[in-house]
Amino acid sequence: MAVNGFLKNPIEYLKGVGPLRADLLKKELGIFTYEDLLNHFPFRHIDRTSVSVISQLKQEADFAQVAGVVLHVEIIGQRAGKRLVAQLKDKSGIMELTWFKGINWIQKTIIPGQSYLVFGRLGFFNGRPQFVHPEIEKIEPSQSLEKNYLEPVYSTTEKLRAKGLGGRQLAKLTQVLVAQLNPTVLPEILSPSLFTELSLMGRAAAYQQIHFPSNATQAAAALKRLKFEEFFIAQLRMQLVRAQRHHQSAGVLFEKVGDAFNRYYSTCLPFELTGAQKRVLKEIRTDTAKGTQMNRLLQGDVGSGKTIVALLAMLLAVDNGYQACIMAPTEILAQQHFASIQTSLATIGLSVALLTGSTKTTERKKLLAALEEGSLLLLVGTHALIEETVQFKKLGLVVIDEQHRFGVAQRARLWKKAAVPPHILVMTATPIPRTLAMTAYGDLDYSVIDELPPGRKPIQTVHRYEKDRSRVMEFIRTEIAKGRQIYIIYPLIEESAKLDYENLMKGYEEVKAFFPEPNYWISMVHGRQPAAQKEINMQRFISGDTQIMVATTVIEVGVNVPNATVMLIESAEKFGLSQLHQLRGRVGRGAEKSYCVLLTPPSIGKDASERMKIMVQTASGFEIAEKDLLLRGPGEIEGTRQSGALNFKLASLVHDRSLLEWAREQAARLLDADPTLGKPENQPLRYYLQQQKGAVNWSKIS
Repeated sequence: MAVNGFLKNPIEYLKGVGPLRADLLKKELGIFTYEDLLNHFPFRHIDRTSVSVISQLKQEADFAQVAGVVLHVEIIGQRAGKRLVAQLKDKSGIMELTWFKGINWIQKTIIPGQSYLVFGRLGFFNGRPQFVHPEIEKIEPSQSLEKNYLEPVYSTTEKLRAKGLGGRQLAKLTQVLVAQLNPTVLPEILSPSLFTELSLMGRAAAYQQIHFPSNATQAAAALKRLKFEEFFIAQLRMQLVRAQRHHQSAGVLFEKVGDAFNRYYSTCLPFELTGAQKRVLKEIRTDTAKGTQMNRLLQGDVGSGKTIVALLAMLLAVDNGYQACIMAPTEILAQQHFASIQTSLATIGLSVALLTGSTKTTERKKLLAALEEGSLLLLVGTHALIEETVQFKKLGLVVIDEQHRFGVAQRARLWKKAAVPPHILVMTATPIPRTLAMTAYGDLDYSVIDELPPGRKPIQTVHRYEKDRSRVMEFIRTEIAKGRQIYIIYPLIEESAKLDYENLMKGYEEVKAFFPEPNYWISMVHGRQPAAQKEINMQRFISGDTQIMVATTVIEVGVNVPNATVMLIESAEKFGLSQLHQLRGRVGRGAEKSYCVLLTPPSIGKDASERMKIMVQTASGFEIAEKDLLLRGPGEIEGTRQSGALNFKLASLVHDRSLLEWAREQAARLLDADPTLGKPENQPLRYYLQQQKGAVNWSKIS
């Protein structure tokens, strides 16, 4: 967090470190500078501000500190049962100190008749107080016993401990550094007015108190200040980037809503748009009419109608004389988008093309020529769209589906295919919790489709155990008898591809035993199949030639079979919440009642059990995303950018949501009043941001 010339000093220059210790700190904890050590925060504090008397020690106390004279020391027992026992006496009574490890070293250290300050976890043996492996410090008669701060506990490693750099030694080094902190070395970055209004602890004081707090109240105030600072700086940076784009990033201008949009809207829509879809369309329309580049994240639950919104946005581009494309992460999803868009545009006479790795050479040449001369206006494709040979005459809009499947560099290659950057609409069906969205995607404008189209029936989700398998198969048989189709999904764990394949094949044989040919026909799809075979098997299921699809999670995104009404997920305990929800979204796409069956062994872990319960209780992807964030934390949620935006040392997106909201409001308020942070009182903050990695391009902020 801290940026200052003094704090950039190499760690070996700190008193008590030196070259050998510095090498260890660099290798083991990544501590290279004073700043790194300052930001190596304690994970808890121990209250050593008071000294108890032995006779008043209570069993309910966790830790205690006493002072007394060691009466005698002896080694008791042999080999595995060997221990060192010392008697400690103060004015009120006697207690026992015991060590099972490091006996020889401790025996040499402790001198009978010497006074010691002893701290440890308190236990009782035969009614008498006892410390096992206490911390022990020699004291002189004139020495003050009580410390005037809570003692920090730092994370360390076995290697560091072995070299005499355990938690207490790290505390001593940090104390040397913290003693040198003052407002000159660690200047305040918040303006005096903001600092006073928010009633926050000063910056230098906060760093001192986070390490060596005077009391619990001061520790809490320091933690609040530094957490706020982490959130506030992250929000400022993203809002500045966003402002930069809004003010200075030239974009194509969509001046009108024309014939293609209006004809499709009035004659081709399969259903009345939901209020949420209309709201998002209005946001897109407003963005694209400004003359600056749109960068909008559109998130909506599975089946919420994002593709219709994307298509209408593409028609808006066509009406204004521009080309538009949609890039999907898999060939299956690209083909599905192409098929649905081609069908729905047929009545208004607009053509669309498909470009994937499988597109034949002659067809590809014609397509690329039409694209470059401008006669081809709409294109659907996979990663093939970002190849150098793909050139547009006048690209106005890029839609990216399941955006987390593409790297930032891959996405950027698409919008570099136009002289003026095209508008960008990135879509995801993986709902992102609000706190995560405002942090990981705070530089993007943000739209949500939070309604399902009319007529969609809720999917009934049930959790069943292995013992219920025959009942589950009977239920599937009755659904097939009604003319329905079934998905049966097996887990895919990349670390054990061979085992996954064996489990899938074994499962396939079991399914065939329950549903023998020629009464039933089964498709199987998995990652080891050649693309052509996979496509044939997928198409057989889509066309209804097979009633059951046995697959791994390759079908998680993109398969649209309205006639499929049952999703059976084998070993459901091995899936994350987000993935379970995505899989469930493959059914419930038609008019018939649909079901998702989560099949697990009888005994599953607590977290897995909680996931099953959440899936059964709610169908809302947004609610599931919030629960997922609580269970797993932000780092593992699919669809988030693994970037510095989430690398908070103290603040937590899960536990500090209100503080994040507050920091976001304050950042927005500050930038409304001073968009370039040009006022004298905001110069320290501007300087601080300039020193950070990924600094804002201030020349573009106006």
